[in-house]
Amino acid sequence: MQQRAFKPFGSISALTLGGGGLGQVWGQTTREEAIATVNLALERGINHIDVAPMYGNGEAESVIGEVFQGKEFDGVKITTKCRLGTLLDEEVYDHLNSSLTKSLDRLNMERVDLFLLHTQLRQDNFQLLTLNEYREKVTTSLSCYFNAVIPAFEKLKSEGKIGSWGIGGLGQNKAIIEAINYEIPPEAIQCVVNPLNSAGAIAYVDNDYNPSQILQECQNADIPILGIRAVQAGALTSEMDRMPHESGRDIKDFEDYDRAGPFRILAKEWDTTPSLLAHRYALTAQKVSSVILGVKNRSELLECLEAEEIGKLEDDQIDKIDEVLTG
Repeated sequence: MQQRAFKPFGSISALTLGGGGLGQVWGQTTREEAIATVNLALERGINHIDVAPMYGNGEAESVIGEVFQGKEFDGVKITTKCRLGTLLDEEVYDHLNSSLTKSLDRLNMERVDLFLLHTQLRQDNFQLLTLNEYREKVTTSLSCYFNAVIPAFEKLKSEGKIGSWGIGGLGQNKAIIEAINYEIPPEAIQCVVNPLNSAGAIAYVDNDYNPSQILQECQNADIPILGIRAVQAGALTSEMDRMPHESGRDIKDFEDYDRAGPFRILAKEWDTTPSLLAHRYALTAQKVSSVILGVKNRSELLECLEAEEIGKLEDDQIDKIDEVLTG
């Protein structure tokens, strides 16, 4: 497994095992299969695991806690997150610390290496594209972030509970760019990286959200980047592994699947699978330290491992993919 530079850890494996699949967010799996998937990832050189309380209501963290119980995996780094919302400044540290304490209990650990804000960012007066009635719960205002979240993260670092902190590159486009270029920038950021340039259903805050622009801002600011959404919630795979949610909340993911038809045709012409090709696309993006996988079983993991082994795409291949999806 290739190791890439990633300032918070020094270096990191090109692939990261994400917790969405382990927490059964991306279709059905079992605790036993999730554990076997984690063990295979470790055996094959993946040394970073990214989880969150939201992934299966703590299930992903519990899977990792079971895998690591009574064992030592030298060099393996753990990331978890907290969905904060917008709180009074004096409430922020207690909320982050409480969430982290519960995560550490599930993980059977005393600290995590990276702690991320899991709510999307917005400017204080910005009105959400959708779900605006839940704005204070599902987004964090920039004033809350600057005045309270960053100091709380720094306090958790000084207490030895976290190694580094960062944000997800989601929310209002302008707000994320402000956070990237703030005098105290995030120590890491998760960026959507896929040939559709789409975050699908989770881009519910801002109609102008542009993953490529956020990625470029991070590259220009030299902020360590973790790539997410390489297959865009299944839209860039051979077939969706779930039915649309009855609420319609993931309709954008299924619209993206339809939009990706030419990509699947191209993958067939190149004698590969859409998923493998999409992961190679993400692995090729400049300054992306690691691509976070949403796999839920060993079969899906093996395909991603193959993508990493084959290596990056050539410039003309990138151009062709972009052409079929925009032309």
